[in-house]
Amino acid sequence: MPFIDNTYAWRVIRDARRRAADDIWRVDRALTIEPGGRWAADAPVEAEAAFLFDSLLPLAFCRRDHVVAQLGQSLDGRIATASGHSHYVTGEPSRVHLHRLRALADVVIVGAGTVDADDPQLTVRHVAGDDPVRVVLDPRARVPADRRVFSDGGPPTWHVVAPGQAAAPGALPLPMAGTDSDGLPRAILDALAERGLHRVLIEGGGVTISRFIDAGCVDRLHTVVAPLLIGSGRPGLALAEIETLHQARRPRCRSYALGEDRLYDLDLRTSR
Repeated sequence: MPFIDNTYAWRVIRDARRRAADDIWRVDRALTIEPGGRWAADAPVEAEAAFLFDSLLPLAFCRRDHVVAQLGQSLDGRIATASGHSHYVTGEPSRVHLHRLRALADVVIVGAGTVDADDPQLTVRHVAGDDPVRVVLDPRARVPADRRVFSDGGPPTWHVVAPGQAAAPGALPLPMAGTDSDGLPRAILDALAERGLHRVLIEGGGVTISRFIDAGCVDRLHTVVAPLLIGSGRPGLALAEIETLHQARRPRCRSYALGEDRLYDLDLRTSR
């Protein structure tokens, strides 16, 4: 009987991304995958392979648009110091997981603050996979044009700017005319879907992720917690205020070890 390891699992997950999730996929005699990411194996499965299937198949093999947000933070809920330094809050296994999410997404979304502070490439480098389209939310067009997402010659970058603002040279403009801040997340996802971009990763920062969650636009939240204390600094999530704990979101959750870090995979569809 074959043994399902992480190398085989990642190859299957990447193949799942390229398939239409309209019916059950019988990968081989040992593995079956259903739309939405449920899977069953008739062979021994390595623990890391099971983790890859559980955490990544919902994004890779989905019938409809699917939005995952990813956040790496300290034990005290900080994603960066007060000065914005964040390299690196989480460890290497967590960064590999992030690159797997990028490889499965059609598009990765980040806010202006993240691009300005971190100058990320938002490409896939730690695993095999394709680079996603990049989207920068920058209504005031304040991100410098020399940031790598605009200047590295890599995958396309869409620059979301307010009417009357110019997109950065090297970027494609994605104006959001007549959309208020509360409606912006849904308007962006609709605009991306019209362009054939249905699997979405929201990578940061905390303000951007919070806005998409408050708008009801996030299916899953991957929160990686690292065993360090930053103290005062930039917080992770800053969601709308509630009066009592009865109003708190209590989503279905699975947790996994990523080296010394801990990944919490939250299904936000179960808490709306």
